[in-house]
Amino acid sequence: MIEHLGLGREKIDVRCIIEIENTWESLHAHVELDGVDVGPGDEVHVQGGEIVVPYGERVTLERMATVTKAAAPERLWVRMTGDFEFMELLEFSFSSGRAS
Repeated sequence: MIEHLGLGREKIDVRCIIEIENTWESLHAHVELDGVDVGPGDEVHVQGGEIVVPYGERVTLERMATVTKAAAPERLWVRMTGDFEFMELLEFSFSSGRAS
């Protein structure tokens, strides 16, 4: 909604390190940006093609990323509404613990 206001959003190209692991112990992907702090409302787009990591392997890559910094009103909006959006990710289940 607020992103359509056309506020002057700064775009920064930075190097990043991507670590992806697809093993029995862990399934994760981490991106470490070089010298840029990401705040509420900021967007990060890692450039390049799709990364496929076969089961049982771990890959570390270096790529470029574009960080789009949020304008002040956008950052405020994300801070005010972020908790509500986070709640959509949660799933709650209540049961007696007894097998039926």
